[in-house]
Amino acid sequence: MELNREHFRAIIFHNFRRGLSRQECFDELNSLYSDKAPSYSTVKNWYNEFNRGRCSIQDESRAGRPKSVVVPEKINAVRELIKQDRHVTYREIEASLDISMTSINKILHEHLSVKKICSRWIPHNLTNAQKKARVDWCKEMLEKYIQGTSKAVYNIYTGDESWIYAYEPETKQQSTEWVFQDEAKPTKVVRGRSTSKQMIACFFGINGHVATVALEQRRTVNSEWYTTICLPEVIGEIRKKQKNRRIILHHDNASSHTSTQTKAFLKERKIELMGHPPHGESGRTFQKVGEPEPEVVKYPNIAKFGDTATYLATKCCQNCRQLNDISPSWRDTQRAPCYLQGLIAIDLIHMFTCNKR
Repeated sequence: MELNREHFRAIIFHNFRRGLSRQECFDELNSLYSDKAPSYSTVKNWYNEFNRGRCSIQDESRAGRPKSVVVPEKINAVRELIKQDRHVTYREIEASLDISMTSINKILHEHLSVKKICSRWIPHNLTNAQKKARVDWCKEMLEKYIQGTSKAVYNIYTGDESWIYAYEPETKQQSTEWVFQDEAKPTKVVRGRSTSKQMIACFFGINGHVATVALEQRRTVNSEWYTTICLPEVIGEIRKKQKNRRIILHHDNASSHTSTQTKAFLKERKIELMGHPPHGESGRTFQKVGEPEPEVVKYPNIAKFGDTATYLATKCCQNCRQLNDISPSWRDTQRAPCYLQGLIAIDLIHMFTCNKR
């Protein structure tokens, strides 16, 4: 049988009633129970309590919070707080329920098994109407261009703008390397992207790259630049061989692309617009409104800027001029069919690519 504190207190009380001194009581306990015996100060304190007339060996009730608050009521209370506010903090829970940080941590991780994680970043959260608009647009394009067999696809040109940095750290995927069992795990120093950057606009057609227009350093795109510098240069490149070539332009719904000035410019130059559906999660399946099963209609990112950034990762440039020199070196290595990504719906792109090959 293993003795607890109350058992030792009973023995001390018995020795007190026997008339043993504090030292004699301590020596007797120490000889019988060795290191499990209470200390001399404990024996002394209880002798003092018994001298004052105390007869109980139970702990007296004290004010304040109980030793353990990890009880079903508190666990349920914490669960409700989290359901009401997914961003609730430890301090807010502590203030609301009057429990310690240690108890909160135990409830959260051992009883509720919750963890706080960052939200996944997605481009946009589309409404049902926007999802339907995307589906309708894709169907319209497939019908208009006869599943990609129409010759009009050779008149479609797409473009977009993006920041290119003088130094872009390599991605996690790029830094992976083979390691044998007896080798140490690879490490790398965390480096931020460079503050030196250049805004560029790239335009592609079914045959590949058409033009890259660089913006002055640290300036942003507006209607004035888009209609007086960017588009005239792109149109000039397209019409170098055929002066009256038909142009069907595909760009997104940015303000510089949809402004009155841009629309007037395109109308004057007789440039047709292909239109653009609402932005959303690229390459995802959207559920057609009113139907129980999702309809597989996908729409990828507008351009190859993701691959451009990957290519530029770890390539250091001293200025924006060097950036403009590096981008074409990536651009020239790409096969023409890859530029079709971003033109229209994935099914139509597949048809374009097959025809091109």
